[in-house]
Amino acid sequence: MNSPVDENGKLKCSIEYTLKKIGGKWKTVILWHLGVEGTLRYSELRKLLPGVTHKVMTQQLKEMEEDGFINRTQYDTIPPKVEYSMTERGKTLMPILEQMHLWGTENQI
Repeated sequence: MNSPVDENGKLKCSIEYTLKKIGGKWKTVILWHLGVEGTLRYSELRKLLPGVTHKVMTQQLKEMEEDGFINRTQYDTIPPKVEYSMTERGKTLMPILEQMHLWGTENQI
């Protein structure tokens, strides 16, 4: 059986790599909202995703920030204000997300 990892430790399958980066129940939905609606505060994102827990949302946002898909901007105000926006790298995912949106709209039962 062939290893899914090459000699440099990189995944051989580009689809597997993509799913590793944007997979999960909420990442694509978060990216979609940031791409379509623009910069959003944490509380605004939570309202758009009523089924997500605080822990999962925080983890997914952190991972996407580490992967360079979103920016997190914290303002030193009272109460603290945090905004999320899509990076240029994140915006490269919009054609994929648009196709997913179109497919879901056309095939939703």
